Amino acid sequence: MELRHLQHFVAVAEDQHFTRAAERLMVSQSGLSASIRSLERELRAPLFVRTTRRVTLTEAGRALLVEAERVLAQVRAAHEAVAAVQGVLRGTVALGTEQCIAGVRVAGLLAAFRREHPDVEIRLRQTGTGALAEEVAAGRLDLAFAYRTRTDGDQLRAVPLTSEPMTVLCHPGHRFAEAGAVLAPADLAGEVFVDFHPDWGPRRATDAAFTAAGVRRTVALEVNDVHSLLDLVDENLGIAVVPRHFRHKRSSLTALPLKGMGEAAYETVVLLPPERATSPAARALLSLLGTKEAAVPAEPAVTGPLGDV
Repeated sequence: MELRHLQHFVAVAEDQHFTRAAERLMVSQSGLSASIRSLERELRAPLFVRTTRRVTLTEAGRALLVEAERVLAQVRAAHEAVAAVQGVLRGTVALGTEQCIAGVRVAGLLAAFRREHPDVEIRLRQTGTGALAEEVAAGRLDLAFAYRTRTDGDQLRAVPLTSEPMTVLCHPGHRFAEAGAVLAPADLAGEVFVDFHPDWGPRRATDAAFTAAGVRRTVALEVNDVHSLLDLVDENLGIAVVPRHFRHKRSSLTALPLKGMGEAAYETVVLLPPERATSPAARALLSLLGTKEAAVPAEPAVTGPLGDV
């Protein structure tokens, strides 16, 4: 088994098409097909189901993809480590993030990194915590900024970023706003909720808290971006439970404290591969976390019931 076989296999798996993969790799289609057949003969298992329109992975192919991506990531890290020893940081840093992540200003961090290391290509992916954890563990991402999640020391580790309480956002005409209440999960039973997809960190934090409190809730309006969530709450179509820093994103909404969820209900972390597999570019990026470019601005002063939270 050669590295090029694994590279060819991963390209076909990503493109789900031999012709497109061959064009991307700049090899002949016949050569690519021969490479895949050689790999299948060695492993004694078919890796793809081939049709006239596309190819899909077999069960054996799915198992190999996880390991192939990890091997290629380690090879890339080895090349980058040697370059770093020679005083040159080059290659690629691939990172992921949830939207509006707490504890780091991702755009500022990446701008500072580019100024320091202009020869490193930056690739960014935004998605939910579950997908980010899988991609870091598989070697497709060098690191990710995400909601806290279970980690496996052999494949994934987590470095804490920050933590904050959760807050209820509602329309100023909602009965909760008029009462100026301090709320608990039980007070929200029967309400219509606006929330994110279940893979996003704020949704995971809220689901966990309500489950722990034994309170069922209905997420009638599910979105994948912060602005849509705020728009729906702004039209009084539902309420939302969100990390506290979201309260500054829409001044027309009322923010109310939510007790019974713990001061660290929403915790964010940096997800990383094991120490030995962390690339030099990822280490360089992490070294900039404490700089002013990456720092989150201090929250403005808050009056009203949230001021003491």
